[in-house]
Amino acid sequence: MQSKKEKIASFDPNGVGDTSANIFGLPFTTEESELIIIPVPWDVTASYKSGACNGPEGVLKNSPQTNLYNHICPDAWKAGIAMEEIPQHIFDLNNKLEQKVFTYRQFLQNGGDLKNSPEMLNLRDEINKASAYVTNEVEFLSEKVLSAGKSVGLLGGDHSTPLGLIKALASKHNDFGVLQIDAHGDLCYSYEGLEQSHASIMYNVLSLKEVKKLVQVGVREFSHEENQRMQDHRGRINVFYDYNIKKSLYEGSTWRSICEKIVSNLPRKVYISFDIDGLEPSNCPSTGTPVPGGLTYDQAMYLLDLLVEKKKTVIGFDLVEVVPDENNDLDTIIAARVLFKLCTLVIKTNNLVK
Repeated sequence: MQSKKEKIASFDPNGVGDTSANIFGLPFTTEESELIIIPVPWDVTASYKSGACNGPEGVLKNSPQTNLYNHICPDAWKAGIAMEEIPQHIFDLNNKLEQKVFTYRQFLQNGGDLKNSPEMLNLRDEINKASAYVTNEVEFLSEKVLSAGKSVGLLGGDHSTPLGLIKALASKHNDFGVLQIDAHGDLCYSYEGLEQSHASIMYNVLSLKEVKKLVQVGVREFSHEENQRMQDHRGRINVFYDYNIKKSLYEGSTWRSICEKIVSNLPRKVYISFDIDGLEPSNCPSTGTPVPGGLTYDQAMYLLDLLVEKKKTVIGFDLVEVVPDENNDLDTIIAARVLFKLCTLVIKTNNLVK
């Protein structure tokens, strides 16, 4: 069996991507990689269109088509990037609950009152219990990777999935900020009675005292409740609304100046939560809750590059809400490139290339 050093020497980064290898066609195992990606095939809390549970498999399938050169760290691949096996037990639990979630959601959408339905209350509690189980599983896996001295990212699944990873990082870092690229505020106390909904991820993240700042970019859809929370927590929450971004651009501001304002609000250590629907819908036509507007792919990549220029340290990331389309690989092709950029940021800012 080849050592990691031998694999690096024999691997051709210019060659045809090996679809039988690990993520991005790389030859490394999780044991010898510096960056581990945890896949979470879970979308039980998706409130419009499901399918994000298939995101990890879809991105993995198309990832070998990604070129391995990136200008911020050309040799990033040499650090070793590997994805854990997609956990079948989480995928099975997701499928087991699929019909129950549909029934529960239909009840609410038809005006049903949970107080008058013990059956639906039990369903809600079952969904909440399962979501808490997935969070605990992700937290356990993340802590295992971190305790081995490795860096970690997450590939969802819906946006509820990274809570366990962020909790694990909070046990290691006592002061960091979250950069959220997203169409939605995700600041609901609970959505549809689900305590760990994809619409509640940042509400739950802010319960962690270690998260000193939340900087949201591209947000263009949120509730009255979320708007009030944004206003009540100004200073800890900084929102760069999509409307205001576009207004500034239309009136003569440069994207550089806007990005500098965004990055200046972040502390030195940064966690990136990248919901694919933060991009324009043309970049993610199949995502579960698309919203008009958003960042272009190039704008998002420029913003991420500025984190390196401004000497931020990216301690982890998630990429979520990717929904594969069996007739069009565009969603997963773009997602794979976003994922590689996120990996490159971690490797570059943590000096993981030996």
